[in-house]
Amino acid sequence: MGARKRITAEKRKEAKKIQYFAKLWDVPTSPRKMRLVADMIRGMEVFRALGILKFSNKEASAKIEKLLRSAIANWEEKNEKKAESGQLYVTSISVDSATMLKRLRPAPQGRGYRVRKRSNHVTLFVDTITKDKQN
Repeated sequence: MGARKRITAEKRKEAKKIQYFAKLWDVPTSPRKMRLVADMIRGMEVFRALGILKFSNKEASAKIEKLLRSAIANWEEKNEKKAESGQLYVTSISVDSATMLKRLRPAPQGRGYRVRKRSNHVTLFVDTITKDKQN
């Protein structure tokens, strides 16, 4: 690895130490359905978001709820203190498409219809609101 690549990799690694996030890979749900749930909690206080996700009837909400709990635990681990109500916020949440399973479904007259089973990746960042105001 060259010197310039190593320096940028170290900078990226240092920046990750002060970010609090959780990632969910290869969720077998379409990204569009997952984004509907992600849009509900974007920018919200974490305990309020947990309440919304708990009582949502969408299947994706259970997976995002588990991811949000993981992000809160990561914040608590790095800061060595417990999260309090009104302290943590969902700063950003992104849903990206992942690999697609491509299948063929038999159709009339010898044809085949294409079936695309989509999946996605979810990345969720949490942080305190005071830190965002300073930047």
